[in-house]
Amino acid sequence: MKKILETICGFLAALGLFAIMTLTFFDVGGRKLLDHSIPGSLEMTELLMVIVIFGALPLVSLRGEHVLFDSLDAYLPDWLKRAQGAIVNAMCAVAMLCLAYLMWNTGAQFMESGETTAQLKLLKAPFIYGMSLLCGVTGLIHLGLMAKPPADLAEGEGAAL
Repeated sequence: MKKILETICGFLAALGLFAIMTLTFFDVGGRKLLDHSIPGSLEMTELLMVIVIFGALPLVSLRGEHVLFDSLDAYLPDWLKRAQGAIVNAMCAVAMLCLAYLMWNTGAQFMESGETTAQLKLLKAPFIYGMSLLCGVTGLIHLGLMAKPPADLAEGEGAAL
């Protein structure tokens, strides 16, 4: 299951990032060489950023690659580090699952009203539903991480501050 999640989310984030890179290349090239940019390129970039960020969110949580403050960890007993990890993961799970719920409701409202982007007239609801789904997956990942002991990272591993 972990491998499938990593493959799908990794592909989604990579595809979005590649699309942003390609769009930017042709948009800037068109502006500089032809004096004409791609209509709606800003909107497309914004929507693709949503795909990149929310596609990578479950991966960041699954791999424990988020920014963390661990200056005091060397002085804390193991039981306290485990408790702290469980509490932090529980708080993250609640936040992500609540956010998923709110986004799903917003997606339903946008679908009902037919809310679209300003220039390209693309429906916003599918993007918001996708954000909701990926936040929900991230919340479930944090629920699963509550039971795991915090990983001891070697010097230079992770994104510790």
